[in-house]
Amino acid sequence: MTDEQKNFISLMYANCVRYADDYGISQSCIPAIVGQAILESNWGKSLLASKYFNYFGLKCGSSWTGKSVNLKTKEEYKAGQLTTIKDNFRVYSSIGLGIKGYFEFIKNKRYSNLKTATNPRQYLEYIKADAYATDSKYVNKVMKVVDNYVLPWLKQYDYKMNNIVKEVVLGMWGNGEERKQRLTKAGYDYKYVQSQVNMYLKGMK
Repeated sequence: MTDEQKNFISLMYANCVRYADDYGISQSCIPAIVGQAILESNWGKSLLASKYFNYFGLKCGSSWTGKSVNLKTKEEYKAGQLTTIKDNFRVYSSIGLGIKGYFEFIKNKRYSNLKTATNPRQYLEYIKADAYATDSKYVNKVMKVVDNYVLPWLKQYDYKMNNIVKEVVLGMWGNGEERKQRLTKAGYDYKYVQSQVNMYLKGMK
């Protein structure tokens, strides 16, 4: 895994952590969402992602009132047969808004079952059944990305996070606003770190 790939996963993961709880999505399913972003955007290099901050191939639909861009895409309406079409895709103005846009998108009633998913594969099976993607191999393609890239990164990240949590508890990162600023400057998602600290302290009681 390259440093560029690690940085992309880190960026996607941190932003997903920021929004998942607010939209009722289990933290344990975030690897699936990061895997979707990797597959859909080719590691953030697709035109739709790099220029328009749409990392998930989100189409406009009838409810979208924001900016849009018309681009070519491939759909699998018949198993094993790809059809090239042009469609309107949602445009966002930043990375954070692009990822938040994904969670806004799955807030639609047809994706309500995602709130009951407890692991990456289940999440992907649900969202495929909800007609999120036409690719007949979508679940396996995303899970391959999750298994080969996201979970190995997460394992390394969790090891580092455990050390950060212990340092925070020991007061090595300061308190209050100082802690928030120092963790953020170091590249950590403050909300996620604090949630892990709270869980750690709860386990010590």
